[in-house]
Amino acid sequence: MKKDLLSINDMTPDQINALFVLTEKLKKNPFQPVLHHQTLAMIFEKPSLRTRATFEVGMTQLGGHALYLQPSDIKLGQRESVADVARNLERWVSIVMARTFLHSTITELAENCSVPVINALSDIEHPCQALADFFTVYEHRKNLKGIKMAFIGDGNNVCHSLMLLAAKTGASFVVACPEGYEPDEKIVNETKAIMKQNGGTLTVTCAVEEAADRADALYTDVWVSMGQESETSERKSIFQPYQINSALVKKAAPNVLVMHCLPAHRGEEITSEVMDGPHSVVFDQAENRLHIQKAIMISLLQKQNLVI
Repeated sequence: MKKDLLSINDMTPDQINALFVLTEKLKKNPFQPVLHHQTLAMIFEKPSLRTRATFEVGMTQLGGHALYLQPSDIKLGQRESVADVARNLERWVSIVMARTFLHSTITELAENCSVPVINALSDIEHPCQALADFFTVYEHRKNLKGIKMAFIGDGNNVCHSLMLLAAKTGASFVVACPEGYEPDEKIVNETKAIMKQNGGTLTVTCAVEEAADRADALYTDVWVSMGQESETSERKSIFQPYQINSALVKKAAPNVLVMHCLPAHRGEEITSEVMDGPHSVVFDQAENRLHIQKAIMISLLQKQNLVI
């Protein structure tokens, strides 16, 4: 693995497979003090239940310490430059995770920091979430090659990371979104190029039922992300046909997995009936954020002398 995890493209297919194997071991035996005396700095420009809880609990279970830095503590790029924050943190901590508005903030941190930096969400990608999601599918299906995942909704940061990870694992990926809300064209092209090597196909469509047809996984995310609040009314109207509900689930494969990265706006992008129903693995995904992120930290710090 590279020094940092900023994008799914920072990992090879073999490294992803190895990460999943390590994650399985950690899930079975969570308390492994291999990061004793190591400190994780957690930078938050955006709040999060899952990201803070899973990274902090994960570092504790690995024998290390997590330091929470809320927005008012550092004010990245305002109180002092992103580069200077990085140069300070590298003197004190072993590893950094950052949840930021702009992807450029993450990359600037990594460029100026000698210790590993993890992208815990940016406007372009959310690699930790995507890895937890595909690990969840891996747990249930045991083989990712050839599966079909349908992403229903906004072609956003989560969608980008899922697309790239589908390409790396040989899965097929369909995005169903309203016109004008497609995933980034550059990432679409990157995904297609990787799929030529690993198999799988990428489809971007406005047709929801076509996307859901015989899908092994149906995935959705909120229609209005943080920073888009001014678009709430317009987005709710535009995305209304892009809801995962019981009728759409029936279009998918009989054993389809219903997925959401949370938090969910029940009754909007997903109904409670489906989210709490037998096909839902939503809370499995949330749990697996803990296990996959522990494996990521161990791998980046190259501390894999585990006794499991």
